[in-house]
Formats: sequence, C-alpha cells, structure tokens
Amino acid sequence: MPQSPAPPLPSPKERRRLREAKSLSQADLAAKVGVTRETVRSWETGRTSPRGRKREAYAKLLNAVAAEQAAAETPHKPEPKRERDREREPQGTERARTSASTLSSPSTVSSPSTVSTSRSVSTSRSVSGRSRSRSKSAAKRAAKSRTPAPLATATAPTALTAPAANGHIRPLPVRVTKAEAPAQPDLTPAQAFDALCAGCGPGLVRQAYLLTGRRGLAQESVERAFQLAWQRWPEVAVDRNPAGWVRAAAYEYAMSPWHRFRPSQRHPDAPPAQPADRAFLDVLLSLPPAQRRALMLYDGVGLDLPETAAETEASTPAAANRILHAREAIAEQLPDLADPEVLHQRLGEVGRAEKLRLPRAERVRTGSEYRARFWTRAAIAFTALIIGATALTLKNAPTHYEPPQAPGRAISGVPPRMGPGPLTYEDTTLREKLRAELPNGEERLTPQAR
Repeated sequence: MPQSPAPPLPSPKERRRLREAKSLSQADLAAKVGVTRETVRSWETGRTSPRGRKREAYAKLLNAVAAEQAAAETPHKPEPKRERDREREPQGTERARTSASTLSSPSTVSSPSTVSTSRSVSTSRSVSGRSRSRSKSAAKRAAKSRTPAPLATATAPTALTAPAANGHIRPLPVRVTKAEAPAQPDLTPAQAFDALCAGCGPGLVRQAYLLTGRRGLAQESVERAFQLAWQRWPEVAVDRNPAGWVRAAAYEYAMSPWHRFRPSQRHPDAPPAQPADRAFLDVLLSLPPAQRRALMLYDGVGLDLPETAAETEASTPAAANRILHAREAIAEQLPDLADPEVLHQRLGEVGRAEKLRLPRAERVRTGSEYRARFWTRAAIAFTALIIGATALTLKNAPTHYEPPQAPGRAISGVPPRMGPGPLTYEDTTLREKLRAELPNGEERLTPQAR
C-alpha cells in the first residue's frame, strides 16, 4: 500500500515568523503539538525536522496560521457570475483554479514572507483531497510551487530591497504586484551579480565602517563578502534575500576578533573631521559587538525584530534586550539621540559623511576567481609535497632491524703496560766509556793504524 507523502513545511525562519504572528511562545506551541520546548527551538533553527504525526500536527497548525494571514491581507470576493460558472464546473476544475489564483495573487510577489504564506495555503488546500490520486497530484502541484524564482528575480536588488536616502538597504514600502512588475530580460550570472553588487555595495561599506570605525577594514570586509558570494553564487542566487546573505557575511568578517592581531589594525584609524560625528562614533564603538550589530540591523538597516534575531542567531527577547540596552547607552551620553528616528537619521549621516571606496563588481569577480585558483593550487602543491615526503621516507627507511651496540666497560685482571726500566751498572759503565773514547765528527769514521 503506498505511503501518503509527508506534508510540506515552510522554512525555519518562516516557522518562527508564523508562531510569533500568532502570539505564541515556544512553550505554548510545544504544548499544542505535544513536544518539548527544546524540540520546537530546534525545528525553528533548522537543526532538526519533525517526522510522523508530529510533522502533520505542526504543519496543520502553521498552515492554519498562514491561511488566517492570507485571508486577512488579501480578501477575495468572486463576482456572482463567476461564482455561478464555478458551480457548474466539475470539482477538480474548481480546485485547480483555486490553486492557480492562490499562486498568482499579488501577495505572492510582494515579499518573501508572503510567498511562503501563499505556498502554505495552497499546499494545505491541495493535500485535503479525498482520494489517493488527488493527493498525489496535489503534492506535485505543491512541489512545482516550491521551485525557486528565476535568477534575475532572485538576485536583482530592485525586486527585494532598494537603497534608502541615508545609504542603508531598507525594505521597499510599496508592494509590487505581478501585473505591475516590469518585464525583466534574462540576466547572466555575471550581470545578476553586478546588479547585486551595485545596489548593495555602497550601503554595506557604510554599515561596516560604523561597526568597526576603520575605513580599510570596512572596504575589505565588503569585498571579501562579495567574493564569497560569487564563489557560492548558485546558492546565493536562489536565496530568498541575497542582500541579507551578503550583509551577514560582511558583518561576520568585519567584527571578527582575530583582526586585532593584524599589524595594520593595531593603530587606530583617523577619526571623522566633524566633532559631532567623532563623538557619536566613539559612543557607538564603545558598545559591545552584539549590541552594536543588533542596533545597526534594527535602527540602521530597518529590519524587524524577528529578522534581526534570526540574522544575529539569537532569540527574539535577547535581540530586543540588546537593542534597548544599546539605545539606553547612546541616550545616556548623547541625549539628542534618544528618539529612534533621530538615531536612524544620525546613522545615515555619519556613514554618508565618510569617503569610502566602493567595491567594483568586475574587480570582485576577478579577485574571487584568483583567490579560488590560488587556494586550489596551494592545496594541490601541499598534497603533492606530503606524497613526496611520504615516498622518500618509505624509500630510505631501513628494511631490517639493527640492534644498537652496547656501551664499553672496564675489564679487571690484566697487568698494566710497562715502559723501559732503569739502566744497570754495566750499561752505565759502557755508556760512559763510549761517550769518553769515541770522538765526534769525521775522525770517528777514519780508520787508525795501531
């Protein structure tokens, strides 16, 4: 007997957003599903995935919340004529038309969060068929609806985010429907990457400067983040928020504690020219790195609280506490910035006042490819060196065991070596006679007659 397909689930980030939209805590959701709080936390972070009946209950609850949001945001009232036509049509045609209208609604193109909501609604409607054949066809339609967006749509910064007046990347306030969206030609990977770099690069450089207070490090971190994005472009291109992917990589590199050991980072950078900008930057850099990053994402970039918590890999209460403590610390030393809107404008003014070198897309792609080739060749050379050293060691290694020689020791019982002894009386007399009678020189060799 064929097994029914498992109900699809939204992404971990969307699960968390739906739970918070319903005003449910992790403990409340765990009590409804019948699991522990730690299990719900692991589901929302993506470490584990539910199975069996727990998955069905979890998916049913999320789909119900998504359906409520979709009904509240986009109410649909069909005309009487169309309603009569639908009554005359068969049941399968009506279900197919409902799924098509759900997928092509304006909310599915407006933002990534509404895309996942409409997919959950269409999936929940398709799975509730009566027969096995209808459930299989519904699963196929749901799988088709989960296919990633085209490359140009997923990577073009104008479809996701747009640079604000202060240089930061903020979400678009106006939703663009499918009918109003302009037709974009198919872009190559290089063109899509160049568009992303041109749209997000200036804001990311200013944000990295406000996080570190160093111009060179800010430019280097943004270039390194875009190089990493180009190396993993197939993964970044289908991401729901490519700008957020690059921003997270730039923040991680810019705020790494290992930069303090670099010789170029031991001396402080030149402060801003204006005294007010210098005082504000000193107060901002005095905050802990976690509070500084949360404040930049929430008040500088303009993300909401769940997205800020997800990007900083913290819980929502922890992210809220970091933002509040950072605001209190800034307001204590600079009372004029107690208003969040004034603080947001101040962040944009300080970042825009500095002259920072913007990353060039062509240079970033060339540097990324050069770095990839360099490390590939280095890995090959290191592997060849290890293989050569191993082969040389095996060739010169001894093939048999040679025991070491024992150290020497003293031997007793052998008489000592004797030298020449003293002369006897006869030897002494003969020596004296020879010295006295035999002359020296030629006369000694001349024979004499006697």
